Amino acid sequence: MKLKGKILDVSPGKRLVFVNPEDAEKAKIHPTDLVKLEIGKRVLYGEAAIDSINVQPGEVGLSREFYGTNLSQGELIEVLPAPTPESVRYIKKKMHGEKLKKVEIESIIKDIVDRKLRDVEISAFVTALEIHDLDMDETASLTMAMAETGDMLDIDRKPIMDVHSIGGVPGNKTNMIVVPIVAAAGLTIPKTSSRAITSAAGTADVMEVLANVSFSLDEIKRIVEKVGGCLVWGGALNLAPADDLTIHVERALSVDPTGLMLASIMSKKYAMGAQYVLIDIPTGKGVKVETMEEARFLAKSFIELGKRLGQYVEVAITYGGQPVGHTVGPALEARELMETLISGKGPGSLVEKATGLAGILLEMGGVAPAGMGKKMAREILESGRAYEKMKEIIEAQGGNPEVKPEDIPIGDKTYTFHAPASGYVTGINNRAITAIARQAGAPEDKGAGLRLYVKVGEKVKEGDPLFTIHAESEARLDQAIVLARRMDPIRIEGMVLQRVGNI
Repeated sequence: MKLKGKILDVSPGKRLVFVNPEDAEKAKIHPTDLVKLEIGKRVLYGEAAIDSINVQPGEVGLSREFYGTNLSQGELIEVLPAPTPESVRYIKKKMHGEKLKKVEIESIIKDIVDRKLRDVEISAFVTALEIHDLDMDETASLTMAMAETGDMLDIDRKPIMDVHSIGGVPGNKTNMIVVPIVAAAGLTIPKTSSRAITSAAGTADVMEVLANVSFSLDEIKRIVEKVGGCLVWGGALNLAPADDLTIHVERALSVDPTGLMLASIMSKKYAMGAQYVLIDIPTGKGVKVETMEEARFLAKSFIELGKRLGQYVEVAITYGGQPVGHTVGPALEARELMETLISGKGPGSLVEKATGLAGILLEMGGVAPAGMGKKMAREILESGRAYEKMKEIIEAQGGNPEVKPEDIPIGDKTYTFHAPASGYVTGINNRAITAIARQAGAPEDKGAGLRLYVKVGEKVKEGDPLFTIHAESEARLDQAIVLARRMDPIRIEGMVLQRVGNI
């Protein structure tokens, strides 16, 4: 059935095809059916929605998710019910706990990218992986399939380094210091990062305070070949597109299968052409990986997967028991990292972690002798070379290279919490810190977040400031204050923890 196409101003998060009930009856199309669209020689797929308000008989409406497919208003489209893809059979196979072949995994990923699989089928696949997971053969096949169904970056400058933190620690702006240190040493490091999903600021959110982060692959190639590194948003690229389509399902289900997480990270590193990859696994209470045992198992998995992809992978298991540095939130973190780069000094946790990770990369890339990488990284930071390289990166990405920390606007609606008693800081709740910063408006409100004045182990007196909430609106600030009082993110105790009398 040929119908006139119209792009509707609706964005449900998936490709929906709106068909009038009269036309749906004639074509035997039912709600949520997979629909095939033939436009000349092109074939597209979407999920059916029956609608008598937005589309009249003879019309087919397409959600905004069809943007970029070069459809024009009024174009004639052949609308047909689509058969169930063969890959659904493979998903059912995994649901029964059977091992998938390489060709079966490739079929599933291709159908996800082509939108032949609907959310319900992708959810079934993700759930099957959560229950049965993947062995290393399957994980390697999944990683390659995810990378090869998207675009690949080819940079002439070699060797190509990359670093990735699996996340979970508030204030982790570390890689924004690692990248300029590594690039200043003459290595190539095209760093793609995500925006925050559940955190208060992803690396891309922080970098966006200083410069543009959305570029095409060709633009990234030009930037990196000119200055040696970049800090860009991976979501603007067509890298491992199946990953973006599975992530929103994982988020909705609150699951994160290990094999899928490994493939998600490593497929993008593979697509970026990385030869040497350093994975940072923060470990501690309140982060994704809470025990050393889990961290070591995950580390071995990353290293083994790297071997199968032809990449040299090392893993740094890092302390994740409290926030990195003293700030949480895009603009506050941007200020802190620029202060650190300009002075060559900064919060101990930030400098220690950044130079530690950068040092490993310098040794992996062959520019520092074994055991001397951290010392070299610290020299590059303290000498100002890292700052000069960061200025080059900011300028190449369209920002102001002369920006000063105090020029970066932060939320001017503030409230400070003070110590209710004297004692020692015995714990900082990572999840609570993140939740409060997000309630204040981060990461969408760039100036929102928290400034911390204390760290675990420090002695405080009654009335000392513990942390300040920054927000861009009074309403957001009030909500964050209420949440902070309820969650009480910083624990203070005396040396006597409990008094027990005679029984």
